[in-house]
Amino acid sequence: MQHAVLTTRQERSGGAVRGTQGVRAARGSQQARAVRFTGLGAAAIALTMLAGCATGAADSGADSGAAGQAGASGSNTVTLAVHSSFPNDAFAKAASAATGYDVEVVAAGDGGELTNKLVLTQGAPIADAFFGVDTMFASRLVERDVVEPYAPKQLPAGAAEFAIAAESAAGAGTGAGADASTAEGVQLIAETGMVPVDFGATCVNIDTGWFAEHDIAAPETYEDLVKPQYRDQTVLLDPTASSTGAAFLVGTVAAFGEDGYVDYWQALLDNGARIEQGWSDAYYGQFTQGGEGGTKPIVVSYASSPAFTVNEAGDAASTQALLGTCTRQAEYAGVLANAANPEGARAVVDYLVSNEFQRTIPDTMYMNPVDGAVELPAAWAQFAPEPTAQQAHDLSAAEIERGREGWLRTLGDEIGL
Repeated sequence: MQHAVLTTRQERSGGAVRGTQGVRAARGSQQARAVRFTGLGAAAIALTMLAGCATGAADSGADSGAAGQAGASGSNTVTLAVHSSFPNDAFAKAASAATGYDVEVVAAGDGGELTNKLVLTQGAPIADAFFGVDTMFASRLVERDVVEPYAPKQLPAGAAEFAIAAESAAGAGTGAGADASTAEGVQLIAETGMVPVDFGATCVNIDTGWFAEHDIAAPETYEDLVKPQYRDQTVLLDPTASSTGAAFLVGTVAAFGEDGYVDYWQALLDNGARIEQGWSDAYYGQFTQGGEGGTKPIVVSYASSPAFTVNEAGDAASTQALLGTCTRQAEYAGVLANAANPEGARAVVDYLVSNEFQRTIPDTMYMNPVDGAVELPAAWAQFAPEPTAQQAHDLSAAEIERGREGWLRTLGDEIGL
């Protein structure tokens, strides 16, 4: 990964730092967010930063693995399966120091591929624990009893908001953005074993300077994107090829309903929207703030993206996320049923929600920690706020699981994706 050349997070975008060394850094760091969904490598800078957190077990919250001691399973080794943008080596070092277990981390593809592997190997799991299954796929693990019921004792209060419920146990399930109380959320986490670790949002981003320069009022809503004044200005991601694009699809289903989302996508295409296969092609290849001669001032990206288009003075960003077009996602960890070392797996999951690890999440994975006590980078708070539940267009994990394949198939049949 190119994170090794990242000089500051504010150099992430091509906009304000185009033509500087920061452009390479920007590509690397933006891709870090994208690879969560596309399966590229981990961030070298993240490795360095997380390795610095290997300070011992005192702050981990794990109470099941004293240093150098094996659990009841008789094994001192714990294997964690992760998505491909996780800082594997640094985490293994830090988690080993914190839990006392010999933690090994294995990459298992992007979030969808990781989910499939966990389901297919349920009887003989490829690891003891996992991290990186997001809201798009979380219910698949719950409904197939892939995860052991478990909740860490030191669970951050903010995690409860992202608890999901088994459909069979709680109807449509809760899911990210649910209005569940903390106690209800903790109970759901304990029942499903799906432990929220971090969260973020996919949102439409705009080049604010482009609209000012062309004296056109900037769009604000989904509906604005199909108006004539925004013709030929939007770049979307293919939801059949990109999980980021699929998240945008989920948002449109939430906003327009299962009877209306296809018409909305058709209206976008009729208004000249372009569809790219992946985030990098869309942001860097087509977006006017992407740094490679793009001509489209509207693109599907992330709520955090504008933080990386802040100028050198730190007083303005060249892009903005439209918070009324966002879909929130959480990423989950859990102990796998039939794990060889369940005690060690619980200790590793405990470490993932510990304050020590949570503090590293913004800089290592460009997501928001579920621990609300963790201070975010200043640029995030000022220029890249996350959408509220009221602003976002979310569906529960169970609703997504029920509808995802059908929505993709219908969209493909109707508009030719």
